[in-house]
Amino acid sequence: MYDREWDLLPEVFAPIYSPSTQIAMGFLGLVEDPDVPRWGSLLEMGSGTGLISVSAALAGCAHVVALDINPEAARNTAMNATRHGVADRVDARCSDLFTSLGEGERFDLVFWSSNYVLAPPGFEYANMHDRAYVDAGYQAHRRFLEEVPNWLTPDGVALIHFSTRGDLVALLRGAGDGDRSLRLLADRTVREGELDIEHMLLEVTVSAPRRRDLAFAGSNGTAHA
Repeated sequence: MYDREWDLLPEVFAPIYSPSTQIAMGFLGLVEDPDVPRWGSLLEMGSGTGLISVSAALAGCAHVVALDINPEAARNTAMNATRHGVADRVDARCSDLFTSLGEGERFDLVFWSSNYVLAPPGFEYANMHDRAYVDAGYQAHRRFLEEVPNWLTPDGVALIHFSTRGDLVALLRGAGDGDRSLRLLADRTVREGELDIEHMLLEVTVSAPRRRDLAFAGSNGTAHA
């Protein structure tokens, strides 16, 4: 992908079978080589193969921490960082959301291409692949929304890549319950099987954003500004 070869371990989400990674790369401006580095420091949640974290480091990001709840994904990210010569700038860790971070760590950008498919509370994951797609009761999303401001620099930004395969109404409800707001920064609709799926880049804010608040959603889950 992107004119580079990548290691892919068997138990890790494969970006070649879903458009989500490619869309995330576009949202973050990593599809083409940037003229200037995008960020000083990046925290990526759910790094998988490490394609985004490694690409960010190759684009000039000075410090990347790549977290994944799947230990094989953390290992896979480290392998690809070594393969592409950025192991000194990509720190891959196994982590349940923010649990592996140290107290003083802060980031200019936190990015999560989330496991946006909603499952009922108490859903039992059969394997790590389930966790890459599914969030039982949106517990992980609620935790992310609540905790992510604690890990940002003073001017840092927290972003979620979400889609209409998820439940946008439930996400907005969770954000509101935690005194968080979501601002739509970009969207893209792609054909996935027989469905047109809207992918959204959402900024998490603590206070009310200045423009393009996601105020409600239609019956099909599509966001309206």
